[in-house]
Amino acid sequence: MKKIRAAIVGYGNIGRYALEALEAAPDFEVAGIVRRQGAANCPSELSQYKVVSDIKELSDVDVAILATPTRSCEEYAKQILPLGINTVDSFDIHSGIVEYRRSLDAINKATGTVSIIAAGWDPGSDSVVRTLLESLAPKGLSYTNFGPGMSMGHSVCVRSKEGVKDALSMTIPLGEGIHRRMVYVELEEGARLEDVTAAIKADPYFSSDETHVFQVTSVDDVRDMGHGVNLVRKGVSGKTQNQRFEFSMSINNPALTSQVLVNVARATMRQQPGCYTMIEVPVVDYLPGDREQHIAHLV
Repeated sequence: MKKIRAAIVGYGNIGRYALEALEAAPDFEVAGIVRRQGAANCPSELSQYKVVSDIKELSDVDVAILATPTRSCEEYAKQILPLGINTVDSFDIHSGIVEYRRSLDAINKATGTVSIIAAGWDPGSDSVVRTLLESLAPKGLSYTNFGPGMSMGHSVCVRSKEGVKDALSMTIPLGEGIHRRMVYVELEEGARLEDVTAAIKADPYFSSDETHVFQVTSVDDVRDMGHGVNLVRKGVSGKTQNQRFEFSMSINNPALTSQVLVNVARATMRQQPGCYTMIEVPVVDYLPGDREQHIAHLV
């Protein structure tokens, strides 16, 4: 069986864990790694792979895993899709997903490619769980409670602010889907905490939540990649009240995000051209191997 050739675009936390997930997957092979600096100062674990600064330097790539900050996903996807390469990403700005999907869908259909976007664990696998729970109780309320744990997207956002050397954003659940953001920043020399705090709180990532910003001497001293979620749906099945469903998990954030990205990279090879979110894709397509074997095992 021909293996799926995947390239990893970006090599931060997500890129590193995506490489591990690809190495563990029976149906993938690593086509190469795309880094801004190319092969310069390359980590030792990449010695067996082709490392380049432009995906055009790689051959026979089926799918690109965009392990890049959310706000650059669209830019990279629009550069890669015309090359006939599928893309997947973990774009995590919930309010921008519909517009982003529309933007890529036209390109996918024109180029005969597939993109699966917003494919982390939230949005992503949690979105699939929310969809299932809402189908079980069509009337009712759902609450998604994150954490306590590190939010990668929020942390990347803070690190982009002027005067910030490093940052960690922690999500603290308050219940009923309400959260507090605890942000720890290591500042550049001369930067003022007041200015950085104002910039963080004004950003859409934080503007809807209670946010507290603290200066620390070393972000590494407080960093923890653990996270979690608790989903609750209480509602009505048919005309029967008081149906309650709950889903919980505790995770290593980048490891789970990367596993989901590899799963959806596999699923891109089984869809018609277009742009999809995870709730639009048959869940069996996230698994390697024969569909009928999965049906016999899981149904």
